[in-house]
Amino acid sequence: MAAERFEDDRIARISSAIRVIPDFPKPGIMFQDITTLLLDPKAFKDTIDLFVERYKNKEISVVAGIEARGFIFGPPIALAIGAKFVPMRKPKKLPGEVISEEYSLEYGTDIMEMHVGAVQAGERALVIDDLIATGGTLSAAIRLLERVEVEVVECACVIELPELKGRERLGDKPLFILVSAA
Repeated sequence: MAAERFEDDRIARISSAIRVIPDFPKPGIMFQDITTLLLDPKAFKDTIDLFVERYKNKEISVVAGIEARGFIFGPPIALAIGAKFVPMRKPKKLPGEVISEEYSLEYGTDIMEMHVGAVQAGERALVIDDLIATGGTLSAAIRLLERVEVEVVECACVIELPELKGRERLGDKPLFILVSAA
C-alpha cells in the first residue's frame, strides 16, 4: 500500500520542525527528534489539526496512544474528535489489571499492556504513535485491541522510516503518515 500523499503547506512546516540527529542513540541511526516540533506551536497545532481533520467523521471512539510519544499526540486528537484516550504502556506501568502482548524488537522482545476494561468489544480505534520504524509496537497494539474485539480503523504516525518496512508488519491495516523520512 503506497503512502497517502496530499498537498498541504502544513506538511512542509511540520517536516522542517523535526530535527534529525545523526548517530543517536548509536552510530548509523538518524534520530527523528520531535521535541523541536513540540517547541513550535504552529507546527504542533498543524500536526494535531491534520489528524483531527482526517478522523473527526470516522466514528472513532478510542484513540490508543503508544508510550511514550503517542501520549503527546493522542490526547488532543481524542478530545477534538470526542473519543476516549487509552494508553498502551510498557510493563508494570499501569496500576490496575492489564492484558499484555509480547512483540519482537531488533534484538529481543518487549511487552505492551493496556488496562482490562479500557475498551469494549465493537468500539472503533485509532492507534497513534510519533514514528513507525519496524512496525513492532504498532502491530502489537493492533493485536492487543483485536484480542478484545475492538476494530482498529487505522494507525497514524507523524513520521515513517520507509526503509525499515514497518508498514508491511501491519497486514491490511491502513497507515496514515504526515512525513516520510526517506
